[in-house]
Parts: sequence; structure tokens; C-alpha cells
Amino acid sequence: MRLGLNIGFVLGGDDHLDHLRVVREAEALGFSVTWAAEAYGSDAATLLSWIAAQTSTIDVGAAVFQIPARTPAMTAMTAATLDKLSNGRFRLGLGVSGPQVSEGWHGVRFSQPLLRTREYVAIVNSALRRETVAFEGSHFTLPLPDGPGKALKLTIRPVRDHVPVYLAAVGPKNLELAGEIADGWLGILNEPSYLGEQLKHIRAGRQVRQPELGLEGFDVVASVPTVVGDDIADCADPVRGYTALYIGGMGSREKNFYNALAVRMGYADAAKEVQDLYLAKKHREAMAAVPQDFIDSVSLLGGKERIADKLTAYAEAGTTTLAITPFEPTVEKRIDTLRVVAEALELAGIGD
Repeated sequence: MRLGLNIGFVLGGDDHLDHLRVVREAEALGFSVTWAAEAYGSDAATLLSWIAAQTSTIDVGAAVFQIPARTPAMTAMTAATLDKLSNGRFRLGLGVSGPQVSEGWHGVRFSQPLLRTREYVAIVNSALRRETVAFEGSHFTLPLPDGPGKALKLTIRPVRDHVPVYLAAVGPKNLELAGEIADGWLGILNEPSYLGEQLKHIRAGRQVRQPELGLEGFDVVASVPTVVGDDIADCADPVRGYTALYIGGMGSREKNFYNALAVRMGYADAAKEVQDLYLAKKHREAMAAVPQDFIDSVSLLGGKERIADKLTAYAEAGTTTLAITPFEPTVEKRIDTLRVVAEALELAGIGD
């Protein structure tokens, strides 16, 4: 199992410089990849390009580029450029986002997300293979049939023959799609004991793609908040806002993929309570209502030995890349967290 680092967004001030310091430390410690996200603030492509220019060995990954934010051709152009400028270190993570962001921010209807993703990835891969792109689907048609457009071929050549594509997937059908059309999966709220259920759906998708493949060569990326300390309850507290946001406020009452995931993981009553409180704008109460055992189950909390045991559990469950998010207020403490996790991986003896 390899280690990765989630840096999230640029929020303001000099936090982009803080991100760079942390990424450089991760690179020195042998972390395999750093992932950047986007919502409706900083974009991932610009941040990853800036980081790639100031590092040399660590991969840079989008987690994720929002599908409604870019045409598939634009995503292919961006991926090829980042792969070129990073000397083959770019990983393309994609996700449909959710109805609120897709329709409210990008003005793109959140309809048939599975089919839209399938068509989108097919066009991106065709473009990155430098084929002359022609496509006729339900959501995308290239070139348009009733105008002067013509089928074109990407003029820039990526460093690699294939830029790896990852899908951010939560629901069973989306997990199957990731197994069928992607090279990796970007997971969230990952619990080792539940990972087998999720990988069952990914394997089903791989079976459609190529029956003999299994999960060989498929990167299972589990994303985990991380807090180092002696008291588990104290370690869990910084993660409460994050888990409450996803379970309670990431989407509407009718369509919150993360709430549905918590229900499938066995936390139906707590998921309903957290969502009710969050949507009533009682955010502190929602945070308090997230069960500590849920936070502990989807995070790395505690000292080096406890973290080593949890790393082993993730690896044995099928994780190939564990992407940590240090939930610490300062750069120095985030760097300390990276070092402890790297030491824990060595202690566990499961590093790749």
C-alpha cells in the first residue's frame, strides 16, 4: 500500500504556500501522490500545475475535476498539458459533483449522471489517445451534425500513452462504472470493514470490462482524515465538522449520496439525526450528533502504533493508496502528521 496526501482547496491568505510546504515534505517522505479538489472556489488544475512545477517525483492528481465544469475535450486538453508539464506525473480524477453545484453553479442539469460519465470518459480517452474525435451519444455529440465543425485530433502529446483515469464514486452503480471504465477509484468515508462491500461492485464492473482482470492494476484510493494524539475523543473532534457536512449538508434531503452511504454502513438513525440538524442550520448540534465510532472508523486517529494497526486493516481490506488529510491547524503539525503516518507504515511493514 502506498501513501497519498489530500490538500483540498486554496481558501485564502498564504495557504497555497502552506500546501506547497506540506506537499514537499510528503514528496521527501516517499508519498506517491498529492490530490487537489475543487468545488466553487479554487480550481484543481491551476493548483496542481503550480505544485507540479515545484516538485519532481510526487504525482499530482485531480480529486476531482468536476464533469459539469468542463467539456470532455477541455478536460483532455488540460490532462494532456498537465501530464506534459509534470513529466508524466498527472492522474485524472473525475466526478459528476452533485445537483446543487452542477445546476446551481455550472448551469448543467444533473440528469443521467452514470450515462453522462460513461460518455465523458469515452471522449476524454479517445482524445488522449490522439484519435480524431467523433462521438454520438445522449449527452455529447462531436462534431455537431448541423454546422461547420469537423472532427479534430489533440495536437499536444501526453508523456504517457495512457493518462490514468479515476472516478469518485459512492453509490453501487457508480462503483460498478468505476470498475468498468476507470483505472482507479477515489473513495470517501472509507471504513476497512465496509470496503469489501464496495469492492464487490467494482469487481462486477471489472468483470464487464475484462473477466480475467479482477482488481489487478486497479488503484483503490481510500481518503481518510488523520489526527495524531493520545486521546481518541480529542482526535475525533477536529473531524466532526467534516463528517457532519458530508452526512448532513452535502446535497439536499432527497439526494445526499454520503448520507445514503452512512445508512448503508449501518448508521441510519445517526445519519437522519445529523441531516435533520444540519439542514435546520443547527451545525454545532449536527457535529455533536456524529457518532465517535463512525468518525474513528473512517479516520486515522491516535498514536503511531494505533495508526499502524489501522493502516494494516486498510491494506488487508484492499486499499492500494491511502490518501490522508491531516486535520491540523498549522503547517508544522500537518508535517508532523505526515511523518508519524510514514513511520507507522514502516512499522506495519506494508509499504509498497
